[in-house]
Amino acid sequence: MAVREISDAEFEAETSTGTVLVDFHAAWCGPCQLQGPILDTVAEETAGVARIFKLDVDANRSTAERFAVRSIPYLVMLRDGEVVRTFTGLHDADTLVSALRSA
Repeated sequence: MAVREISDAEFEAETSTGTVLVDFHAAWCGPCQLQGPILDTVAEETAGVARIFKLDVDANRSTAERFAVRSIPYLVMLRDGEVVRTFTGLHDADTLVSALRSA
């Protein structure tokens, strides 16, 4: 399953069930651009286990404020809509895959 961009309007519906990783990012953020291809790998390795989404903090301020995003990339792992873990900064695929599989 590919990584998909979601909006404030879609956030609740897309994250309320199952294991989900959301990448809060911005187009102007260098580390966010590096995180993108890593998330593609994570999505491939966790297909059927977790879904991966991206949310642009500039275009979706409401959700970014709700999660008190202060620096990006900021990744939030949710299980059935509840936050189970957060990651600040750039993270490698192995770390993220391991976290998602153990969620």
